[in-house]
Amino acid sequence: MNNKPKGVLRSIDYWTILIYVLLLGLGWMSVCGASYDYSVDTDLLSLDTRSGMQIVWIGTSLVLALFIMLLDDRYFDTFAYVLYGVMLLLLFATIFNPHSIKGSRSWLVLGPVRLQPAEFAKFITALALAKFMSRYGYDIHNWKDFLKTLAIIFAPMLFIVMQRETGSALVFLCFFLMLYREGMTGSVLFTAVAAVFYFVVGIRFSSTLMLDTPTRVGPFVVLLAIQVFSCMMIGVYLREWKLATRALWVCLAITLISFAFSFYVIPFDINWIQLAVTVVLAGWLMWKAFADQVRSYLWIGIFAAGSLVFFHGADYALNNMLQDHQRTRINVLLGLEEDLKGAGYNVHQSEIAIGSGGLKGKGFLNGTQTKLKYVPEQDTDFIFCTVGEEEGFVGAAGVLVLFLLLILRLIHLAERQHTTFGRVYGYCVLSVFLFHVFINVGMVLGLTPVIGIPLPFFSYGGSSLWGFTFLLFIFLRIDAGRNQLPQ
Repeated sequence: MNNKPKGVLRSIDYWTILIYVLLLGLGWMSVCGASYDYSVDTDLLSLDTRSGMQIVWIGTSLVLALFIMLLDDRYFDTFAYVLYGVMLLLLFATIFNPHSIKGSRSWLVLGPVRLQPAEFAKFITALALAKFMSRYGYDIHNWKDFLKTLAIIFAPMLFIVMQRETGSALVFLCFFLMLYREGMTGSVLFTAVAAVFYFVVGIRFSSTLMLDTPTRVGPFVVLLAIQVFSCMMIGVYLREWKLATRALWVCLAITLISFAFSFYVIPFDINWIQLAVTVVLAGWLMWKAFADQVRSYLWIGIFAAGSLVFFHGADYALNNMLQDHQRTRINVLLGLEEDLKGAGYNVHQSEIAIGSGGLKGKGFLNGTQTKLKYVPEQDTDFIFCTVGEEEGFVGAAGVLVLFLLLILRLIHLAERQHTTFGRVYGYCVLSVFLFHVFINVGMVLGLTPVIGIPLPFFSYGGSSLWGFTFLLFIFLRIDAGRNQLPQ
């Protein structure tokens, strides 16, 4: 009994804890810079200020971290499903929360304290995934197991979307990176990338006409891409490269003939021809599956048909289902609208703040854009602009390097786990951190959509800080207990 605590202490990854503490310190400095008001003689440690309250959140997070490290790591496996069930009930109950904050019902108001259950759902969902995928006989290639895995991911997403907190719900898609590491076929990841391509290109160039024809460039490129992708999949997955080449040449020949006729003879929208060719291609693949009794043809046919449905469904959803402010944000991101006074204002001001920092920055508490409150949400979602303005390129790059070191360290820790449970949970952890950092920083720089997710350990607030602390230190405790497992 006396040897176990010593073994755990020797096994703790102190490098990760050091990175965590450094990020907390830099995060607190950023909150100070973003919330400090020169017009008021303010004590940075006063509980009446954001910086003072962030000290409270940091202190309680350190206490939580210590508490987690003192627990038996087997508890996380044992109670994973219980926590998941309680979390789903809490998320469902939050939907009917009468308190609406900035249009979202994702917050529970308990007197002076506000908690966001969605932040805690991330580590609990990761635990549930780790437990389910580590059970005896689990096979990610078995469609029943795979569908149950997806259900674990999408159930909390559905409830969070119903709380009108779309940004937090999208974070759960990062678990697909873990699934890919655990053997999920690359076609799923490819399908996701293709869907993003269809949406961005199709919407971005939906009104652009091709040369002197009434053909819209966006749908034309998407339909042609579906044909090319489907033919390539015949070669990749079935090794039928001759058949794939012939099918591709037929599609391209019909496209060229249609374009030539439209350009030189009678102008018409050749996307109707492209649509017909794609439908015929999908139908031919499905017929081929039943005729040759080869299931892969069926899946490729479903991919082609599903791509059509997704593209036209996404276009319909954008124009008929999304709210005006959501549609405007997407249009601003895609360059379809400027709107520097509306949806694009936050991003535009954050870019000015970061650019004004130059190489070395203006110094701690000396940022002008942030002090004059030009950037909305500058101490939460857009806090990285404070780093860029006060610490400059050097400071911003240093923060990104620290996050990179954290991600690389988490990969190392995940790969050295002796159990599937530990490895799966570890990759869930690094996927969440990678998604948050990539989207948040990209959002501030105008490279990704403004979906309103915090920067780990930097954005002001107790829920996100506690959630990230739970997420990280549960993994560190699992890793510290790896040497106590039977070899």
